[in-house]
Amino acid sequence: MILPKKHLILIQILCFLVLYFHHQPCSLAIDEYEFVVKEATYTRLCSTKKILTVNGQFPGPTIEAQHGDTVYVNVYNQGKKNITIHWHGVLQPRYPWADGPEYITQCPIKPGGRFRQKIIFSTEEGTLWWHAHSDWSRATVYGAIIIHPKVGTRYPFPKPDAEVPIILGEWWKEDITKVLQQMHDTGGDPNISDAFTINGQPGDLYPCSKQGTFKLTVDRGKTYLLRLINAAMNIILFFAIKKHNLTVVGVDAGYTKPLSSEYVTISPGQTIDALLSANQKPDRYYMVARAYSTGSNHHFDNTTTTAIVQYKGKYSNPTSSSSSSLPSLPFYNDTNAAFSFLGGLKSLADRKHPIDVPLHIRNRIFTTISVNSFPCQDNNTCAGPNGTRFAASMNNISFVNPSTALLQAYYQHTNGVYGDNFPDMPPFLFNFTDIFLPLNLETPKRGTEVMVLDYNTTVEIVLQGTALMGGIDHPIHLHGYNFYIVGFGLGNFDIYKDPLKYNLKDPPLRNTVSVPINGWVTIRFKADNPGKLLL
Repeated sequence: MILPKKHLILIQILCFLVLYFHHQPCSLAIDEYEFVVKEATYTRLCSTKKILTVNGQFPGPTIEAQHGDTVYVNVYNQGKKNITIHWHGVLQPRYPWADGPEYITQCPIKPGGRFRQKIIFSTEEGTLWWHAHSDWSRATVYGAIIIHPKVGTRYPFPKPDAEVPIILGEWWKEDITKVLQQMHDTGGDPNISDAFTINGQPGDLYPCSKQGTFKLTVDRGKTYLLRLINAAMNIILFFAIKKHNLTVVGVDAGYTKPLSSEYVTISPGQTIDALLSANQKPDRYYMVARAYSTGSNHHFDNTTTTAIVQYKGKYSNPTSSSSSSLPSLPFYNDTNAAFSFLGGLKSLADRKHPIDVPLHIRNRIFTTISVNSFPCQDNNTCAGPNGTRFAASMNNISFVNPSTALLQAYYQHTNGVYGDNFPDMPPFLFNFTDIFLPLNLETPKRGTEVMVLDYNTTVEIVLQGTALMGGIDHPIHLHGYNFYIVGFGLGNFDIYKDPLKYNLKDPPLRNTVSVPINGWVTIRFKADNPGKLLL
């Protein structure tokens, strides 16, 4: 089914958010993958449990394609609960029906059910990822997507000697469904993870984890393309390798101007392509990741996950460990370090990789993003602040999950599933970053509201974080679109001064952005992909 071009739905919802295809240059490859969603037994941190996986793998299988290919994935749900799979960052032009968000673009795949999902790679080139899009299933159901240049073209940087996916994730010793259920039952924060992981392994700083630590073996003098993915649930991560700078050459399946840095900052859902030059003396060097977090009332996992880059050759002490020599990472609440890295990212914007930043904006949206609370039901005491239940909102509306897929309801003109009154301004204007705010601002309205946009319209969205309930950094992902991050800053957005500092020359093109606590981000895009949704 194809949506009419007249309108495009912009859904309001906060999201917590090696095969090589041989074909002729004039043709497009079509390949198929089999994804069997099932439980498998894994041991981490001295304990064993069953987790939900694809094909029994954790992380799941990598999908590889070339620019312009079409891929089919046959998903068979052998799990105990409903599941959907989302292709994070794949635009799916004019084909939203297999995008994956449960009850947004499609209904879930029931236990025992099958669904053949079509993935259309159009302009993407670089690293993306796939993950479950049902409750917290994506804590273990995820994997990499690698899109190579099409035949006859090349990378806009020297070809690396090898390419390595590096997926950053989290691990809970408890069953993840119980963690989620406890959060729903109590209304409080979910229990924090027990470890971060690199390619599914916590690393040797955690108990019972040294033997499984991921190791990347390198040859001195060679260059490696690290395809970084942050698959953590809601945590921004710092990442670095001891004595090695990383040269960022791409983000979210788009190329950037080369950026050399001792560390990178990567938000949930984002990807980074970075070149690693093996230019140090033969030895073992730690690869590490740990959290960036500044929420005053927000508990987080403050542990460090590790992997090892090991050179081929003889070492002065072959049995030595790099455990005493971790790379230097910014402090966990170093906002300047986190956002100075993000501010250094620029689109490549050359003749072969042009950009098209919307300059004349037709639709302007200003939306607050807040942590909120609802009174506890039945006069019980919940685990949120002052006995309340945690919530979240955009423009003071807390999204209510529908029981019918929104896109289906729109296409079939089904009434009563959603409203079309999502506001383009917050209902209350106040000092969004003030730590002392009236209590009445903490309780939002409930609703399933959408905004309908004309096809091909140009859109600017200012995403404003607030200090309500202490706030957190909020990841925002746009389904079916990339967007230009033309500006960001701390404090309240100034409608007169801040647009004067926008980067309209070479802003980074991304599909996911983190809105800082007590700060703002401005994004721009053209609404030319009907049926796609802002999450």
